[in-house]
Amino acid sequence: MQLTLSPRNRRRLKLESARWQRHAIFLLGGVVVGGAAVALAVLADKAQLVFTLLLTQSRYLALVVTPLGFMASAYLATRFFPNSQGSGIPQAIAARHLTDQKARGRLVSIRIAIGKIILTLFGLLCGASLGREGPTVQIGASIMFALGRFSPRRQPGLILAGAAAGVAAAFNTPLAGIVFGIEEMSRAFETRTSSIIIAAVIAAGLTAIALTGNYAYFGSSPMALQNGVDWLAIPLCGVAGGLMGGLFSRILISMARGLPGALGSAITRHPLLFALLCGLALGICGLISGDTIYGTGYQQVKAALEDHIPLHADFGILKFLASILSAISGIPGGIFSPSLAVGAGIGGNIASLFPGAPLAAIMLLGMVSYFAGVVQAPITAFVIVTEMTDNHTMMVPLMAAALIAHATSRLVCHEGVYQALAKRYVERAEFPRDRT
Repeated sequence: MQLTLSPRNRRRLKLESARWQRHAIFLLGGVVVGGAAVALAVLADKAQLVFTLLLTQSRYLALVVTPLGFMASAYLATRFFPNSQGSGIPQAIAARHLTDQKARGRLVSIRIAIGKIILTLFGLLCGASLGREGPTVQIGASIMFALGRFSPRRQPGLILAGAAAGVAAAFNTPLAGIVFGIEEMSRAFETRTSSIIIAAVIAAGLTAIALTGNYAYFGSSPMALQNGVDWLAIPLCGVAGGLMGGLFSRILISMARGLPGALGSAITRHPLLFALLCGLALGICGLISGDTIYGTGYQQVKAALEDHIPLHADFGILKFLASILSAISGIPGGIFSPSLAVGAGIGGNIASLFPGAPLAAIMLLGMVSYFAGVVQAPITAFVIVTEMTDNHTMMVPLMAAALIAHATSRLVCHEGVYQALAKRYVERAEFPRDRT
């Protein structure tokens, strides 16, 4: 006996099938993003190790390898992988707000994802002060966008979910991935996309855990503030981190918009020479720092938090300069990890004002403060630092420091760096004749 369905039931079955197909796309995309994030993390560590081994031959090789590497990376990004420069988060934000599919494809695509992976690794191989987490966001958005041809009506949600999954897999912080998607990528909570973001984050997170195990990004740091005097470090870190983070963002935004006068014109006319000079300046900073400011800064910060090995007094400022030079040079690479490293340096300096206070606790305050000052997303900042250090006793102090830093940062820079740079990409996509 053949079962026949009424027209109404056939329509309902068709709608249910389409709905489950869309959810399957998000889950599949999350798995692929998680795998890509793990692969990039493993290769990034190897790239930094190769550069470290190179420096064992001669520290002064950085004065040659880093400038030439910067120039080559800037050329490859411009020539073969346009719109892969920088962290990639502004491109993902801009792609989400655009409505034209071709314009979106110029910001997030498999081609850009491949270029992002190659050039991020190349930058680390040359000693650039950059991170892999921001690039993972653009890679995640690109993967989801590619899968979006099976669900064209959900493109903005797919891009948002891919970006959030990228953060979750890169840091092994699923909650931070969700918060990042809500606070930074969309700047609002969207009920329609909240469940699919969570689904993509879970898929990416489980994939990363399956491949690398469950771990805290910066290890476990159980330290907490002790007496009442120690709590004065909260406003100090909040103000210092907010001011420095706001200054960092202000510089990046100003450089993206173009400096006025002859200097700005020279940089525009000779971008490869500018990238070379940035690399040379970074090499000099590296020599001054004792070779500690290259790469992500992950190893130095993890050692300081877990083994209580103090960072050098000039680590924070030199890492700050190195991160600026890397970010404005035009090479692909993120600012997440370097920002956390700069914040750790700031916290370490402030900790010297509190003899006997737990170093790790004040370093965490510096990390969350500077990061919140840069991205102006305080909730994301304290959630991501809490998850990546597995320290929940510091949650309230971290929240307070992040809010103070956010307010202080806005005195220096009125808009978060990602949102400001995203507007530039949107303007260029909508008004291509205005490109400079």
